Amino acid sequence: MNDLRKQLLSGVFFTAVAKYANLVISLLVTAVLARLLAPDQFGVVAIATVAIAFLNLIADIGLSATVIQHKDLDRNALSALFSLSVYIALILALIFFFCAGVFADWYDQPILRPICQLLAISLFLSGITVVPNALFFRERMFKAIALRSLIIQLVGGAVSIVAAFNGMGVYALLVNPIFSSLLIFVISYARFPLKFTFRFSLQPLRHIFSYSLYQFLFNIINYFSRNADTLLIGKYLGMVPLGYYDKSYRLMSLPLQNITQVITPVIHPILSLHGQDRQYLNRVNLKLVSFLALIGFPLSVFLYFSSAELILLFFGAQWELAIPAFKILSLSVGIQLILSSSGSIFQTAGDTRSLFICGLFSAVVNVTGILLGVFHFGSIEAVAQCLLITFTINFIQTYWLMYSVIFKESILVFAACLWKPLLFSGILAVLLYGTNSVCTSEHQLYNFMFKSLVFIPSFALLVWFGGYKADIMQFVNRKKNKN
Repeated sequence: MNDLRKQLLSGVFFTAVAKYANLVISLLVTAVLARLLAPDQFGVVAIATVAIAFLNLIADIGLSATVIQHKDLDRNALSALFSLSVYIALILALIFFFCAGVFADWYDQPILRPICQLLAISLFLSGITVVPNALFFRERMFKAIALRSLIIQLVGGAVSIVAAFNGMGVYALLVNPIFSSLLIFVISYARFPLKFTFRFSLQPLRHIFSYSLYQFLFNIINYFSRNADTLLIGKYLGMVPLGYYDKSYRLMSLPLQNITQVITPVIHPILSLHGQDRQYLNRVNLKLVSFLALIGFPLSVFLYFSSAELILLFFGAQWELAIPAFKILSLSVGIQLILSSSGSIFQTAGDTRSLFICGLFSAVVNVTGILLGVFHFGSIEAVAQCLLITFTINFIQTYWLMYSVIFKESILVFAACLWKPLLFSGILAVLLYGTNSVCTSEHQLYNFMFKSLVFIPSFALLVWFGGYKADIMQFVNRKKNKN
């Protein structure tokens, strides 16, 4: 148990260092590029990125989670999976390259053709990296993963800014994904050089395909659930509204990515060693949910009341129309933060079928909400409001299924973890609402700093006197003893 805890803490630590460093770098790069490029340029690249994300899911076909889960795969089996991934990646890259014109015509954006053809390079490199990259996680090499990620962000961000300053326009936004996929492949393959063969047999791997299939189907369903808004807004509301929506969604997603991606990449590789112990898995899940709720719900409140300052500070006055959508989407941060860890629990329990069922239900609900926002109400603000409702519905159904099927307990055990973070968030909302009468300055930095000075000490006091003091002291003492 102690060894597992050390591995988990070590993995979280190194992942956190990289993610938070990447967060700072990403914000700086985005802030610079947002002042050099127009909203419609970001909108066009957002469309191409969504298409690439979909094809990357097909290229993965559930192999990443399968390699991590099944520790018994030997070198011959891994080489067979690698060879399969090379063929899939090559076919998908060629299809995307030659169909780029059709994609550009569908959105009536000729610039999409060369953009998609260039991103086909990134698609191929990402596809052939699936198996070697998964081995980094299976071997729990979190320090190496963190260092690799940091180097890629630094160099890729710098090159993107230089390209934008030199007048490359929309193509400056393509530098980072292409460069990142190349560097990840080189590093991953250098560490785990798997043999490629023109002819190979998958017969010995039949026992893993059920796990892989449901994981793959979930990934595909989750893709449409998460990206239907971008595809529909770009087609029916236009590239400029999409640019504003994409910027508000990406800014809202930054804290999600840099909190959940610190924890969730570590959960599956570590807990897969104890996947059959459902009671242990339940205890870990409750602790994880309590922690994420304590961070996520108050963070939602802070983002909501600081929405104008954040958009204008990071992106400038030309992005003012992104504020309403960001304000609405920020209310979903707490729910999404907790929900993001649920997939790792299903994977660790070996129940990718239930994970697929959750994904299918979520996709139907989310896409329905997006269609209402786009076609009935016709605005990005309406899409954001509909998504806030659908995220809440999906949150409830996911954990209801988890506790019914995997843990076979009442969901009230799970709900008990949420009431205190929700209470704290209500108190903080009242305090931040009162700052609106004080923050009347036109200087957004002053307003943001004042709200931060209200939020941070208030949150700290609530945590300290709200029943978490013992947990904090235990963590501090453990660090002192370790030192």
